[in-house]
Amino acid sequence: QVQLVESGGGLVQAGDSLRLACAASGSTSDNDGMGWFRQAPGKEREFIAAATWSGYRTHYADSVEGRFTFSRDNAKKTVYLQMNSLKPEDTAVYYCAASSAGYYGRSFHEYEYWGQGTQVSVSS
Repeated sequence: QVQLVESGGGLVQAGDSLRLACAASGSTSDNDGMGWFRQAPGKEREFIAAATWSGYRTHYADSVEGRFTFSRDNAKKTVYLQMNSLKPEDTAVYYCAASSAGYYGRSFHEYEYWGQGTQVSVSS
């Protein structure tokens, strides 16, 4: 079992920045895939970014590439999502997810562990 706890959400204005954190504990592995997703009211869960703990490649959604940055601190078993130039359409609950199979793609069905989510609200 892997436990994930997100933090760092809040209410900001358009153009501001936020950094989300996701602390992983339990049966983690360097081969685990870690992903960030978001879900706005009435919409499907949307992929944002993903990578493995040990890999060098990160995948991003087109909607956030260049504004959001995925990073990780392997020693702390924590992944981060740095969000810059936030827009009102970025408003959503943001979730961290883990795949023990090492998946780090766009399909949320492939991740078996999820955090509780953290709310990000961006005002215009």
